[in-house]
Amino acid sequence: MPRLILFNKPFGVLTQFTDRGSETARQTLSDFIEIPGVYPAGRLDRDSEGLLLLTDSGPLQARISDPRFTMPKCYLVQVEGAIMEEDLAPLRRGVRLKDGMTRPAQAERIAAPDLWPRDPPVRYRKSVPDSWIRLTITEGRNRQVRRMTAAIGFPTLRLVRWSIGNWSLDRLGPGMWRDGAISDLKP
Repeated sequence: MPRLILFNKPFGVLTQFTDRGSETARQTLSDFIEIPGVYPAGRLDRDSEGLLLLTDSGPLQARISDPRFTMPKCYLVQVEGAIMEEDLAPLRRGVRLKDGMTRPAQAERIAAPDLWPRDPPVRYRKSVPDSWIRLTITEGRNRQVRRMTAAIGFPTLRLVRWSIGNWSLDRLGPGMWRDGAISDLKP
């Protein structure tokens, strides 16, 4: 039976088990997970936080991370500026990035979520407001969410992946992990 791990990746942690190519030691998955034979299904940038799935099954890893399966990934995104409903329309249609148009996303403005404090904290500027959106995409280009919000004029300040498919961070604190149910994978 394949194993599936749900991990709440903290800010600053690399989505790999070793850190090659850096003169200073950076945190990696091995600082949190000591389970042999599991590997990330997809990636999450070092400056992003939230749900990362790991598995010991190649086919399951492909099913989760391959864009042709269009598995939805939901992000809670703090952006710089006071985002309004009309600002979200381009995200819902698809945004033109340097590598082409994105697929249409689900986007909604939300109240600031009750999340753990980030270490280090997001920079605060008294003269510049910020807003939160919930953004769900079905592809996974490099730094896609950050590039999408920047393309509409609202740079990302904090990015937390809340869910992938039916798996979510529900009650899983930063740096914590738990076994997940493979049965939550829709056919």
